[in-house]
Amino acid sequence: MSEQMRIMRSKDLPEELRDTIVARHRSGQGCKKNSAALKVPKSTVASIILKWKTFGTTRTLPRAGHPAKLSYRGRRALVREVKKNPKIIVAELQRCSREMGESCRKSTITAALHQSGLYGRVARRKPLLSARHMKKHLKDSKMHHAVGVFFSCRDRMIGCNRGKDECGQSAQDLRLGQRFTFQQHNDPKHTAKITKEWLHNNSVTVLEWPCQSPD
Repeated sequence: MSEQMRIMRSKDLPEELRDTIVARHRSGQGCKKNSAALKVPKSTVASIILKWKTFGTTRTLPRAGHPAKLSYRGRRALVREVKKNPKIIVAELQRCSREMGESCRKSTITAALHQSGLYGRVARRKPLLSARHMKKHLKDSKMHHAVGVFFSCRDRMIGCNRGKDECGQSAQDLRLGQRFTFQQHNDPKHTAKITKEWLHNNSVTVLEWPCQSPD
């Protein structure tokens, strides 16, 4: 293989040849003469001279890294898919990317989404209602879906005496009379022993709260 063929097949010209082009340029020879003498395309000669004038060197400068597998258009398309369907999985995004002609790995898609500010999240695991729970909820709704129930949403237990006064006053304000049912959810402070004793000692009827029931 000739030297000329080796140069043409190489991505970058040898540093010695680049230095020669710059030296001939500094001696007053134009791009056309350099191209003919060194058998290098005129556009390549002009590019090397421009690089030398801009950076003061003919060496290959450090690059930013490997070119991105996903184009800007492909990344925007994936972001649109995720915003349209937040529950979409990476495998489906990979298939969409392949259909657009930009086949890439799952890690590449994940990194592209992270750069766009999109991150995967796992939904919080909450206990599902069993058949027994649903039966109790239905029974509770049929039995107590009526007026005359006094609700409590206190964040903390302030004091028994004050709580007694507030409970009685609230019942009077709501015109519930003496025979009312007090309802509260199964928060630990509501099911504590001291709370149950206070409610029992003050003759407060408490509505049974089904397990796994929302507030």
